[in-house]
Amino acid sequence: MQSNSEELHQQTQAQLGELYEALDSGTFKQVRRMLNGLTPAEIAHLLESSPPASRRALWRLVDKEAEGEVLQELPDDIQAQFLRRMDAKAVADLAEGMDTDDIADLLQQLPDRVIKEVLYAMGAQDRLRVEKVLSFDEDTAGGLMDTDTITVRPRFTLDVVLRYLRRHDELPASTDNLIVVNRKDEFLGLLPLSRLLTKDPAITVREVMVTDVEAINANLADNEVAKLFERNDWVSAPVVDDEGKLLGRITIDDVVDVIREDADHSLMSMAGLDEEEDTFSPVMRTTPRRAIWLGINLLTAITASAVINIFQGTIDKVVALAVLMPIVASMGGVAGSQTLTVVIRGMALGQIGRTNLRWLLSREAAVGLINGLLWAAVMGAITSLWFNDINLAIIIGAAMIINLLTAATMGALLPVAIRAMKIDPALAGSVALTTVTDVVGFLSFLGLATYFYA
Repeated sequence: MQSNSEELHQQTQAQLGELYEALDSGTFKQVRRMLNGLTPAEIAHLLESSPPASRRALWRLVDKEAEGEVLQELPDDIQAQFLRRMDAKAVADLAEGMDTDDIADLLQQLPDRVIKEVLYAMGAQDRLRVEKVLSFDEDTAGGLMDTDTITVRPRFTLDVVLRYLRRHDELPASTDNLIVVNRKDEFLGLLPLSRLLTKDPAITVREVMVTDVEAINANLADNEVAKLFERNDWVSAPVVDDEGKLLGRITIDDVVDVIREDADHSLMSMAGLDEEEDTFSPVMRTTPRRAIWLGINLLTAITASAVINIFQGTIDKVVALAVLMPIVASMGGVAGSQTLTVVIRGMALGQIGRTNLRWLLSREAAVGLINGLLWAAVMGAITSLWFNDINLAIIIGAAMIINLLTAATMGALLPVAIRAMKIDPALAGSVALTTVTDVVGFLSFLGLATYFYA
């Protein structure tokens, strides 16, 4: 049975095929009908899966009423491409009916001058709400929150609260609790909808509200917010300022976006790329981003080559060394990457600190030593049979033990050291580790060979 991701992939490719055929044939009415028969998330996925020219053509056929919802589903980089082509009035119209946090996300893709124009074109109430969110950094709880909340006072009965709710056309999305505040709008607790619907309507909110829950400070980092949601299985959570006054709430859909962005960041950073890298971005946009890290990698490769050059005389005497050198460096690189990945993941999850780093380091060193002994024995036997040289077998075995032990140790230490220097370990860790394993691998292998064959 095919997985859901495979089915989604096939469905997307089939839809794209039909749309491209219709575009090529010039039947734009058919394309418009097909495109706008999909959900905003499906339209966004199709746009994201299209090259630039087709993407622009499809966007022009999206119904104006659906543009805002579709934009919310797109990555920031693609959002910015479409927003840059709109004037302030068009962006303001687009924002009508959107949640405050989603409007703030859209505006942050625009230059400051255009943001001011868009805010000026909005209604006074909407402008105040958006400005409140924009006053916080986008990577904080304040930048994530939506100001659309339903609050109640503790002295009211549940019957009064129910009658109050019926006056609303609909509740905000992902509403699982009502937020209890006092006259000064200070957060007091939560009233779960489950209790509201099942308890005696004559009792007060104070009697059934949940008070043992902490609100999220608006300045808390978004990745810490995600950890709280994961740890407590929240659907939504209130956001307060330093004085405890309610500012808004965060819902699970916003947290899922944070988790996805963090995962994209970790994956793309391993290759030195931006997490917002568009799969179909133009050549001139993609080339500079990749060129920077290719240049850094070239410098590290030159460093490793310089180490090899030191032992050129030894390599000339024992040609077999040139054949075996890549094996030592490659084994160290793989072993180091395994440790590096585990440690960076642990750091991202907040599991690694000073208290347990020493244990982790000793564990990785032990794993590196055991694997080094195992594969040194295997490679030593192969080398002995291959070149009929017991000295060469001892050299490569010893070099592999040294390099695998170094790789495991540095794979654990480098991310911690790099983060202490305020550099992203996911971005710089793999480059630094590759340099270390290459240099140590070549140095140990060729150094031992020079000693044995001098």
